[in-house]
Amino acid sequence: MAVGGTGQSPVTDAHITNPVHRRTLAVGLVLSTSLVAFEVTSVLTALPTISEELDGDSLYGATLAAYMLANLVGLVASGEQADRLGPRRPFIACITVFVIGLVVAGTANDMLIVLLGRIIQGAGAGGLAPITYALIGKIWPADNRASILAWVSAGWVLPSLIAPGIAGWITGVADWRWVFIGIAPLAIVTALVVVSAMGSLPTDPHLTSTRDRSSQVPLAVGLAVGVGLIIAGVQSPVASFAVASTAVGSFIGVASYRRLMPPGVLRARRGLPAILACRSLATAAFLGADSFIPLAADRIHGASATAQGFVIIGAALAWSVGSAFSSRRDSLEHDLVRSSRAGFFLLVVGLAGVVPVLSADWSLSITFFTWSIAGLGMGLLFVPTSAAALEYSDSGTEGAIGSQINLADNVGFALMGGFGGATVAASDRTQWPLSHALASNLIMAMLFGFLGLLLARRVSRRGSSGNIAHAEN
Repeated sequence: MAVGGTGQSPVTDAHITNPVHRRTLAVGLVLSTSLVAFEVTSVLTALPTISEELDGDSLYGATLAAYMLANLVGLVASGEQADRLGPRRPFIACITVFVIGLVVAGTANDMLIVLLGRIIQGAGAGGLAPITYALIGKIWPADNRASILAWVSAGWVLPSLIAPGIAGWITGVADWRWVFIGIAPLAIVTALVVVSAMGSLPTDPHLTSTRDRSSQVPLAVGLAVGVGLIIAGVQSPVASFAVASTAVGSFIGVASYRRLMPPGVLRARRGLPAILACRSLATAAFLGADSFIPLAADRIHGASATAQGFVIIGAALAWSVGSAFSSRRDSLEHDLVRSSRAGFFLLVVGLAGVVPVLSADWSLSITFFTWSIAGLGMGLLFVPTSAAALEYSDSGTEGAIGSQINLADNVGFALMGGFGGATVAASDRTQWPLSHALASNLIMAMLFGFLGLLLARRVSRRGSSGNIAHAEN
């Protein structure tokens, strides 16, 4: 994959001039993001009931991991096809696969079938995000991208607020299968909105130049296998298997990741590699706490399911506020670095502020506010780094860059989820207190945040002073 040159393309210059079509597409992209967010949060709410009814506790963790691993493959495949064929056909394919996965899971009478449905859903949902980035890169001029990225990011807010309640009500009053089936019509409506707006997207003459590139999908499969082996290894109680699985997974995963990402990403080399490295660190740091604060609220504070969700809702809202604020900043180089460092600083402050939640005497309402600080930090750094990363795309590489951005996020999430889950599993198997296990997760998350704060000075926009303007992988 090559990036370089001017960063402009015939499609970017000939973007949809009809403001109605562009607004329709913007609405469709926000709906697409909200669709995935609604599905993720709804299924997480219903999954304990599904597992209990189908006697599938042994596959509970695998159902969560399989979705994420399929996501990795889907996002690489869709980004690649968006560059080769244009975004229209891959988008339709992803929505179709996603709906098939919903139907498979929604009609399942065995947890193994639910697992299969989640794999299919993960592949389809994972493919939507790179196409969103590709469309933004093709259609919106560079000085307008931050604004649309902020709106897309806000697509997670409403589902985070209402989806758990709706899914819980459906599961309790009707049947958990409607949690899956009920999302399918929303997916179809979203597809109609986006595809109708894409109908006015001009043909990119550079698409034909991307069709001879070798496929990256085998590398994505290798990365998924590697990450899966690492997660299985760190969570295994059998020492010999844990060492072997983690070692093999690390070898396969790192080798695949290096070839999927731009050179220098593991060293956070200045420019795009540093942007992607910081995204992985930020995601790992944030989810290292966000995934486990509800568990602390449940096990340490005895909070209800509603209260568990409420504690972390503030971070989602603050994330949206931070995204909106950062999208209004000017595009000078120092502002990208400043926004990134400010984001990591607030993330570390928020992480430190939630440590007291490990004490039963601490008020969860205070944790709501302290964790919102971290959400604000994520909003400040996510939109500018997304917009800056898209500047490294040329015509026909927008999908590839979109895939790399989402790979960085997903790998950070997967690894922190795996290591964090391992500490909780170790607590469950031994006499190690859960509060100590969760404390180790928060410490690990803060270390990621501090490292991101140090590396944020290396992020830079394309063509900036000292930046390498051309790289091939």
